[in-house]
Amino acid sequence: MRTEPPGPQHEWLDAAAGPVMRPYTLTGGRVRSAVDNFNLVAFVLAGSDVDAASQSRLPPEHRRLVALAHRPVSVAELAAELDLAVGVVRVLLGDLLTQGLIAVHEPPTAGILPDDDILKAVVSGLRAL
Repeated sequence: MRTEPPGPQHEWLDAAAGPVMRPYTLTGGRVRSAVDNFNLVAFVLAGSDVDAASQSRLPPEHRRLVALAHRPVSVAELAAELDLAVGVVRVLLGDLLTQGLIAVHEPPTAGILPDDDILKAVVSGLRAL
């Protein structure tokens, strides 16, 4: 005789998890952002003129991104906080950027690489240790 365990019959259904959506439904099937890919360490900041009326028209994931971006936060942190794939977050951020609701600050690129002689001197110094 088998007894049923207490609790829900299907453990893969969790009332606390809420509705589960596939990532492609969040992006409308898009896999690329309207804007070039964002660097993982690029900082996102919500615009100071974002009001409640403009946020109320946004889907929930977009609203959450704007709420999290009221302080400078990296793209990687946003993906971790929302528990979404980075590609999905990049598409959603592209939507917000084209609407003017956020600003993205890319990290500076390496302007001038060190000379080969300097690198050789560093390697020689490390070997001498």
